[in-house]
Amino acid sequence: MKLLHTADWHIGKELGEYSLLEEQWNAFHQIVNIAETEHVDGIIIAGDLYDRAIAPTSAVNALESMLRELNLEKQYPIYAVSGNHDGATRLGAGHEWREQTKLYLNTTLAGAFEPIETNEAQIFLLPFLDPLEARTYYQISEDEAVNYSTIEQVMAKIIPDLVNNFDNAKKHILVTHFNVTGSGNEDYKFTSETNSRVGGLKGVPAALFNDFDYVALGHIHLKQASPNEKMQYSGSPVKFNTKEAQSEKGVYIVDISEEEVSTEWKRITTGKDLIVLKGTYEELITPSFYEQYDRDGKNWFSITINGIGARDSRATLSGIYGDVVELNYNLPKLINNEIDLAIDTKDQAEEDVIAEFYEKVTDNQLSKQQAAIVEQTLTEIKQSEED
Repeated sequence: MKLLHTADWHIGKELGEYSLLEEQWNAFHQIVNIAETEHVDGIIIAGDLYDRAIAPTSAVNALESMLRELNLEKQYPIYAVSGNHDGATRLGAGHEWREQTKLYLNTTLAGAFEPIETNEAQIFLLPFLDPLEARTYYQISEDEAVNYSTIEQVMAKIIPDLVNNFDNAKKHILVTHFNVTGSGNEDYKFTSETNSRVGGLKGVPAALFNDFDYVALGHIHLKQASPNEKMQYSGSPVKFNTKEAQSEKGVYIVDISEEEVSTEWKRITTGKDLIVLKGTYEELITPSFYEQYDRDGKNWFSITINGIGARDSRATLSGIYGDVVELNYNLPKLINNEIDLAIDTKDQAEEDVIAEFYEKVTDNQLSKQQAAIVEQTLTEIKQSEED
C-alpha cells in the first residue's frame, strides 16, 4: 500500500498583499502528478487545509475543487484532519456523506478512536485540539483538571486509548497536527509555525507515538523539523514566508509493506519563487545587481535595505522588481541597541527632535529635501488637529 503524505496547504493564504492561490494550484497539480506516477492508494493531508477558520469564498471554491478532483475524479481515498488554522466545525460539516466516497476528514477527538480500516493498515486521524477539548471529552472534573492542563498531559491519555484499538495484524498509521519534538529536531530552530507554550500547547514528546509504524505530521512547514524517520513533517507545498525561501518543498510517499513502513521524498518545484535580497539602496537599484533575477511578475521579492533608502523606495523597487511582498530596513545600530536614543526634547522644536533622532540612528544629517518633508508633514499634522 502506498500513500502520499502532504500537509499545511493553507488555501487562502497571502504573501504580503499578494494572493498565493495560483502558486497553490501549481503545487496541487504537481501533487496529483506525483500521486499518479507513484500509483498511490490514497492521500494524507495532515491539517491546515485552510489558512483561517472562516475562509474567503475563493479559498473554499479552490479547496472544494481540489478535493473533488482527487476524490471523485481520480478516486483517491483521502485521509485528513483539521489543523489549528482550520475552523474544525465548518470543515467537518457533511463528513457522513463525504465518507461514502472515502473522503475521511476528521475534526473531532471522538472520531480519532475509530480508525479507517484497509487491508494493510489502520489509519488513525487525530486533529489539532487544545487541552480543554480533551478535558471536555473525557469529562475531567475541576479537581482533576490540573493534571490535564497541557497538551502533553492530555496526549498521554489519548494515545494509549488509540493504541487499545490496534489490530496487531496490520500496520498502524497516525495522521495528526502538532509540534512533535524528538531527537531529530531537539536543536532545530523552528521557522514556520509557533512552538509557543501559551495555553499549554508546547511540543509533544515523540516518544508518546512510538507504538505507531508511521506518524504523518502537519503543523511545521519544513521537512527538516521532523523528529525522526518514523514521524515526519511533509511541510507545506508552497513557500509562505521569507524564512522558508531557501527550503525545498515536496511530499512524502509512504510505502507500507508487511515488513516495514518506508518513505521517499518527492520534490515540488515552485512556479513563482520567493527571493530574498539584501543590500544598500544604491546596490538594489543598480542594473548589474537586479538584472540577474527574473522580474516583472515572475518571482516574489522580499527586500531588506541596509541603511536608509529614498522617500519613494517601495515604489522605485516595485517598478524594478515587480512583486515586492516585503520591504525592511536594516539599521544595525538601532537593532543592536548600540546607541543612546535618549533625546532632550525640552525647548526643542519638533523638527529638531526628529533631526537629532535621524542623526543618531543613521550617522547622517537630514538633507535639505528630507528637512523640507519633515517640516511639511508637521505642518499638515497641526492643520488636521486644528480642523
